[in-house]
Amino acid sequence: MVRVVFGVLGPTVAAGDSGDALALKGPRHRAVLARLIVARRRVVPVARLVEDLWEDPPPGAVGAVQTFVAALRRVLEPERPPRAPARLLVTDGPGYALRTDPDTVDAWRFETALATAAGLPAQQALATLEEALGWWRGPAYAEFADEDWSRGERARLAELRLQAVERRAEAHLALGRPADAVPDLDAHLTEHPWREDAWRLLALALYRQHRQGDALAVLRRAREVLTNQLGLDPGPRLRHLQSDILTQTPTLDLPPNTPGPPDPPRGARNRAPGSNEPAPNTPAHPHPPRGARNRAPSPIPPEPNSPPPPTTPPPADLWTRAAKTYNRTVAKGTRARLESTVGLIRNLAVTGGEGLAEARHHRTAAITAAEEFADPELTARVIGAYDVPAIWTRADDPPAAEHIVAVAERTLAALPTGPHDTARCRLLATVALETRGATGPRGPEAAREAEALARRLDDPALLAFALNGRFMQSFTRAGLAPQRDAIGAELVELAVRHGLVTYEVLGHLIRLQARAALADFAAADTHAATADRLAERHELPLVGVFTEWYGALRLSATGEPARAETACRAAAARLDGAGMPGLERGLLPLALLCLRLTHGLPPDPDPRVDWGPHRPWAEPFTLIAEGRHTEARTALHALPEPPHDLLHEAYCALEAEAALRLDDRTVLERARTRLRPAAAELAGAGSGLLTLGPVERYLAD
Repeated sequence: MVRVVFGVLGPTVAAGDSGDALALKGPRHRAVLARLIVARRRVVPVARLVEDLWEDPPPGAVGAVQTFVAALRRVLEPERPPRAPARLLVTDGPGYALRTDPDTVDAWRFETALATAAGLPAQQALATLEEALGWWRGPAYAEFADEDWSRGERARLAELRLQAVERRAEAHLALGRPADAVPDLDAHLTEHPWREDAWRLLALALYRQHRQGDALAVLRRAREVLTNQLGLDPGPRLRHLQSDILTQTPTLDLPPNTPGPPDPPRGARNRAPGSNEPAPNTPAHPHPPRGARNRAPSPIPPEPNSPPPPTTPPPADLWTRAAKTYNRTVAKGTRARLESTVGLIRNLAVTGGEGLAEARHHRTAAITAAEEFADPELTARVIGAYDVPAIWTRADDPPAAEHIVAVAERTLAALPTGPHDTARCRLLATVALETRGATGPRGPEAAREAEALARRLDDPALLAFALNGRFMQSFTRAGLAPQRDAIGAELVELAVRHGLVTYEVLGHLIRLQARAALADFAAADTHAATADRLAERHELPLVGVFTEWYGALRLSATGEPARAETACRAAAARLDGAGMPGLERGLLPLALLCLRLTHGLPPDPDPRVDWGPHRPWAEPFTLIAEGRHTEARTALHALPEPPHDLLHEAYCALEAEAALRLDDRTVLERARTRLRPAAAELAGAGSGLLTLGPVERYLAD
């Protein structure tokens, strides 16, 4: 009898002893054969075959099945005598069965090989797995992918194939060949990014090639993919591996007697040449504790089987030592180094002063460098990682902000379709933040999209970032202090629940501004005090800049102009060197002008001072003071649209005051229209820095 072998790891085929393919005729014939192979030697009733072959069986379906079976029997057993019973494709009761040997179907042989490899030494297991994976010619039962009867078996075989790829990588690692494992795992994860064990093996393979930075980057990517695609955090094995890599745990290294690369594994360098025993006079500790690797040798040998005495570097040295190790182990110009740099820049930004200024400069450079990789996912991560809470609504470096927005928009357009909602949310929130104070629909639109995505993803940190963007875009008109108060309240509640300290501080500062605008100084005082306490505990020096300016505002609003002026000058001195030119430039003269106007004092503006971006609104008062009323009126009519930022109501009130002094009814009516929605507020107090008194006064005037 001719031996027939069957292949279903790809399109369904059959071949004889010689290896020549057998002619299986049409697709229905192959479907019958494949359906019988799925049944694994069990009987498939004719009625079931009819249901599986046709959605709407024709009247002669049973006869057609019998015809297909007869044709298959002639191909599979060409030497069978007429009317002799079939020995391979047999009739049994109500249906048919394929009674072929287990080693004649490639899918069955594959399962056997996979089970056998599990009990073999690494070298033999690798050979077995390589051969078995070579039997695959495409997806199992490839031409029947849409059939219900094949779906379960196809899924089961696909899972076994994935396991085989991962076991092959394990064998490479066990044989000391991590470089051989990496390409296969890279390709494997491209197609199957939800495989946690594959991420673990890839990171381990990179670590064993002394590529610690790349290994950590892989684990970060795994976390992002698992979160985006499955809504899950990485499992314990991935989390433990990350911890072990960071501490260079010796158990991650190759066993000392395992064939490996010429460079000896970490932890094995004190072994005597040609021996698996420790070198003479070296205490034997096959698994030294984490963190013990770089300790200086003790002059007194420890007791047998006791670990070395614990030593901890002083906190001041930890940063220096970690930075040196990182610089030594992570190659320059890699994605891992770039992404790690952004994290450092983010932390630098909250230190204020030189740190904030340097962070802005390095952030722009990092984004430019990321875009050069032509990898939109990397660029999105680099841009989105800088989620530094922002309270002031005027950019410190407008050209840099424009550049960041342009790159973010290009990256949004270039991101491949698929599960990238977290990256999109961070990019949109960045656009909302960096277009602060601008007119036009893009900023508010980006803020709304980011918030909606963050709420759907149910990610607290992401939602906090998105709410910061929404705050920045909540100045499209006057009178929105209650809306901002609600944003601040949600930020505080969210941050307290999830330990987001910097956003908790941001929420309190937002509420400070909003409650000041509503003349609720008791509540504003509470938020200022809480922000100061958090800032002291968590070393956030920039917070005091805003709370000190609030103190000056409060003195002005409660009728103490002399003390308020002294407080303004002290607060301005604190701003010097704080690294916030968008806030600092021109703020003191503006605050003093507002203070004098509020309390009926002569404005007496100095034309020589640097008014910064506030000059257009100060200039009419300078000209009036010099008696140049015609020029003052010209300057008043040339005023631009007040920017959509924290000083929106202050500018509108200044416009109204200048128009009142010049008796310009057209501008007065324009200012009244702008200010009317804020009738219940203190003009400018929503900035948390200065005020011009009740808006109602300007409306009445």
